[in-house]
Amino acid sequence: MASANYVVTPKNGAFVQATAANSNRDGTGTLVTVYTAAASALGSRIDRIVIQATATTTAGMIRLYLANSAASAIRLIQEIPVIAITPSATQPAFSVVVNFDQGLVLENAATLRASTANAEVFNIQPIVAGDFV
Repeated sequence: MASANYVVTPKNGAFVQATAANSNRDGTGTLVTVYTAAASALGSRIDRIVIQATATTTAGMIRLYLANSAASAIRLIQEIPVIAITPSATQPAFSVVVNFDQGLVLENAATLRASTANAEVFNIQPIVAGDFV
């Protein structure tokens, strides 16, 4: 009988910045590592990430990829449309919360990576994530 595994080590709060324009959808070009799964045989889980622009955005795309532990297979898993916004005192910068409804489970040492289609600065933060034990 299989035993249930639960996230035991939370890894919330760290963020990365995606800044380099990359229009590729095949996992090539500049990607930033958003999250690295635990090296244990059980891996990790991500439930939610926040993407926050730091300045004006133009119409474009944020792309999320999964890479296996050897980074020999990098696959596009989601595209998030970015709308044009000029932030001001009354207009917030672009922001989106990406929920992985069933949880995004990463095999041991796999990575969640991201890119932006335009050379604009986005902070990307996993806010509900952790490692299995």
